[in-house]
Parts: sequence; structure tokens; C-alpha cells
Amino acid sequence: MNDLKKYGASFEKKDFEILARDRVFQGYFAIDAYKARYRRFDGSESAVITREIFERGDAAAVVPYDPDRDAVILIEQFRLGAVRDTESPWLLELPAGIIDAGETPENTVMREMTEETGISLKKTVHALDFLTTPGGSTEKIFLYVGLADSSLAAGYHGLVSESEDIRVLSVPLDEALALIDAGRIRNSIAIVGLQYLALHKSSVLRSLGQ
Repeated sequence: MNDLKKYGASFEKKDFEILARDRVFQGYFAIDAYKARYRRFDGSESAVITREIFERGDAAAVVPYDPDRDAVILIEQFRLGAVRDTESPWLLELPAGIIDAGETPENTVMREMTEETGISLKKTVHALDFLTTPGGSTEKIFLYVGLADSSLAAGYHGLVSESEDIRVLSVPLDEALALIDAGRIRNSIAIVGLQYLALHKSSVLRSLGQ
């Protein structure tokens, strides 16, 4: 086995310092202004940097997979952040949501799956965690794969209180992967999740007891 540690982080928490952090905007989401400095690769100390960071909160997402049909459950909804997209701001995504206070990531995906698809997950397995845009946001995504019955994927769902209007789809896994190649799936969480399942399907199925 290759020693992956040689590609790991060169420095640790002691090698940077947060000099100031101020909340400069609070709305549906928040923005904090940071002043910080860090250890440079040559051993010297960096100049003080100032950055505005989007404080969205951590989120959890799930790839709902049906091994009997080799299909995944996807959702489609309007995203304001995609209005400049040349294709459409209606994106194909995975069920996902912000982790509420006192809630575990697994509880989050169970809740979001029901709210956004009307379907309950039978079992979940943790896949990986990743940072979406660490150059400007603190958000971390906790990704799961869940066991689900794709034959139940139909209709429109979502919480009226959150202005959600969600269409639910059952898509064969190979077709979902082809949609990534075709540029139809452009949501980063969906791309990571679907490709993770494709790469690790055998081990995921074992973990799910299939």
C-alpha cells in the first residue's frame, strides 16, 4: 500500500493564526470577515490576509441507491445560484440539507430524504466528507449512500415553508453517470456522490448488507 501521508498536510493548526473575525452580514446565510496569517512553505510567516468567508453551515447529502434495479433517486429543483447557467437553473441533485443544531449528519440525510422525496431510507453508510469551496466558504459536506426503493420515486415534494418545489426521479446508475459526462448533472455534490458510488459500489453494497 502506498504511503499517502507524504501527500498530506504540510502544516497543522499551530501554523496559522486568526487575528480577527467579524460578522459583516447576517441574512439567510452569513458572511464573516477574517484577518489571518499562516506559515509559508519556506518557513517564513505570511503577510496578514483579509478574506470574506461565506458561513453557510455544514451539510449532509445522500446517494439513494436501489441495488435491485441498479438505480439512483435524483431530485430536480430550481437554484437561484445557477441562473447564469447556459443550460438551465433547474438542476439534478442528491437529497441534501444543512445540519441542524443537535442533529447528526446521518439524521440529516434521513430527514432530508423524506422531506425531498417522500421516501424513507432503509439503511445508510458513510462515504466521505469534503469541502465544497474552501477558498471562500467553510462548508463541509458529509456524504452518505443510502438503501432505497427507487420504484417509489415519483411526484413533487419539498417543504412549502422553505419554498421548495422538487421533482423526484429514478435514474439507472449508468445513465446518471452518462448525464455527468453530458453536462446535464452539474451540481458538485451530485457528481462527487455518483462517482463515489460507481468507484466503490462493491464495498458499499457489502456495508449495506447487500
